[in-house]
Amino acid sequence: MTDLSQAVLLVSCPDRSGIVARLASVVHQMGWNIVQVDQSVDAEHGDFRMRMVLERPDGNSKGSDFTERFETIAAEEKMTISLHPREERPRLAIFCSKEPHCLQDLLQRHASGELECEIPLIISNHEDLRSLSEFFEVPFVHVPNDANRRQHAEATLETLLEEHAIDLIVLARYMQILSPGFVSNWPERIINIHHSFLPAFAGASPYRQAHERGVKLIGATAHYVTAELDAGPIISQDVLECSHRDGVSDLARKGRDVERNTLSRAVRWSIERRLMVQGDRVVVFG
Repeated sequence: MTDLSQAVLLVSCPDRSGIVARLASVVHQMGWNIVQVDQSVDAEHGDFRMRMVLERPDGNSKGSDFTERFETIAAEEKMTISLHPREERPRLAIFCSKEPHCLQDLLQRHASGELECEIPLIISNHEDLRSLSEFFEVPFVHVPNDANRRQHAEATLETLLEEHAIDLIVLARYMQILSPGFVSNWPERIINIHHSFLPAFAGASPYRQAHERGVKLIGATAHYVTAELDAGPIISQDVLECSHRDGVSDLARKGRDVERNTLSRAVRWSIERRLMVQGDRVVVFG
């Protein structure tokens, strides 16, 4: 394994005294420095969670040795621990349909270096966004998908994802429902953007639903995908004001900015290892 110079350590376990001291002692013994730490306790549920950024200036410590030490602690202390080299670049597949704004925003942020990941694949159930993918020089694959051919389509998707060694799927306004079987193969590895402030207006046509209810705020929600539609753990949300003067098309136009910003924020947090799922909630480390 390549020598590590920086790594992110994520820890969760039942809260008790001495956790931080034990971990800090191992970091010191291995010759690493703690350059950033974010920890908290959920007093209601008794859960401890922490994110550490670790650094070794000389880069002489082998990643495998470091990982083994923390795996030993995890077994002894009944912790859930994961260690991620900072130079590790997750590989993303972006799923889209016809709406370009979320896809374009992600590709632009990636091209500018804001999203430190690899995007080897864009998959769509329509051909509309092929030219956008080609502009950013990302391979585009058209996989027709609807209720009548979902099984065949998802088998094709799985093959493509395996061939490209994908770590995370991002649904950038992909207007198809994924089957429970497909979702179960990617637990906490599919991020969706829904164009409403969930749990309000789940399902289809949320802007029309919002208009009919005369809401004064519209929003967007990035969440992990589960078998239940639009009900997965929430990662990021945002809202903006609207009024009785806004029609459905106005709400959709205004909402596109909220959608793209909310999704890109969630994707960046995932890439930077700032997310931890605990039950039905997502902890976002600063």
